[in-house]
Amino acid sequence: MISLVYVALMAFHSSQALSDAQRLFYNGRYEAAAEMTVELRARQPLNLAALELRSSTLLFQLKASLGDRRDKDAAFESCVRCPGLMAAFLANTADGQKVARDRLAANPADDAARYFLGKLDLNYVWLQLGELGHKTGWSEYWEARKSLDAVLLRNPKHVRARVARAWIDYIVDTKMPRGTRWVLGGGNRKRALVAVREATAEDTDFFVHAEAAFALWDLQIRERNVAGAVVTARNLARDFPENREVAAFLERHGPPHS
Repeated sequence: MISLVYVALMAFHSSQALSDAQRLFYNGRYEAAAEMTVELRARQPLNLAALELRSSTLLFQLKASLGDRRDKDAAFESCVRCPGLMAAFLANTADGQKVARDRLAANPADDAARYFLGKLDLNYVWLQLGELGHKTGWSEYWEARKSLDAVLLRNPKHVRARVARAWIDYIVDTKMPRGTRWVLGGGNRKRALVAVREATAEDTDFFVHAEAAFALWDLQIRERNVAGAVVTARNLARDFPENREVAAFLERHGPPHS
């Protein structure tokens, strides 16, 4: 009985710690969120949700550290923090991929593991192509695409998979040369926008909704839909008042409430 109570308490504390880390992440406090994921991993090294969140926190720290310089190699060379962040990101990615693949080897129908494998791969591709400008990560790209498609084939209502898959559609359609899009399986910008907007309307977990809402906001900014982005940002500001990027956007484009 004592052991069962202990296990239950540990599971509760880990779940609460994950929620706390997610809240820090969506408030833009990436370093604090990353530190909390270290603690989570120490408690539960096979926890794919913690591994994926840590991947995202490190990705956003790298993105902030690199800035918007055109010469991405020079930006990385002059970034004091980036080598350490990169090493942590790559190690975490490898650990997460192994955990997910081991789970899938034991149970090919484990859609949670398959989703997290796809999301970890997608974060890796995003870092290489988007933040570093490296034309690499194609095996991870295909694994991500196939993993997310497999999850959605069995569960079309999987909100996180829908959002991640929409990002693939959007990036392939808008960032890849026309002649190479077919090689990557094609993309569809309009379909991506519809998918993410529909995902934000689903009745789902608070942080799952947050992920979809931030994706919608990002896409609206990319599409220069300022009016729509302002509406989305106002909703995000209510849920995540500490997020400085959201606050700065609203300061530039209007008050947070009207």
